[in-house]
Amino acid sequence: MASRAGQDAKGAPHRPRRGRPPQLSREQIVSAALASNLETLTLRELAARLGVTHGALYRWISNRDELMDMVSDVLVERILPADEPEEGQWRPWLRRLAWSMHDEFLAVPGYATRTARPHRHNAESFGRLRAGVIRAFTGAGVSPELAEQSWYIFGTSLVSWLAAQEQSLDLGDGRPRFDLFLDVLLRGLPAREPADPPPAGRDDREIG
Repeated sequence: MASRAGQDAKGAPHRPRRGRPPQLSREQIVSAALASNLETLTLRELAARLGVTHGALYRWISNRDELMDMVSDVLVERILPADEPEEGQWRPWLRRLAWSMHDEFLAVPGYATRTARPHRHNAESFGRLRAGVIRAFTGAGVSPELAEQSWYIFGTSLVSWLAAQEQSLDLGDGRPRFDLFLDVLLRGLPAREPADPPPAGRDDREIG
């Protein structure tokens, strides 16, 4: 027997489902955010882009930090190679990863600049990125401690270079070449002991 309008088959009235509205998805939110300037984007502007109310978007994310966490999750999924770094192939693996970072970060206005600034990063997504890079450096034959140091050098150098491109710094004639930058960076990694000593007269307590 057909149910009356507003009731289910048992005669109980339909109730609106609570929680995230069906017209929104994680992919839609991230897609709209990536098409904007993340440096200046507000949640109200994002809601307008999505064609929903601020309250509807709030059911998914309540502040910019949560938005950036969601964006970072998607970008790290795109950046990380699907395969694991194999022994003896760690450098080509890192090269593919670095070029993916270059393409994905610079495709999102403001993302590299924000990532380069001191702030709370998405622990889960950046943790996956860190773990993959450390496995690559461990496969190069260095200790876990030196693999950790190598990750720090690799990650901060890449993000700083990409952020500098967004800022269009005037560093002289000629366009900076990422291929040359990456080649020099990878030739110097992984970090190894002993490191060169600091200049004479420098206080050792200033190191690290």
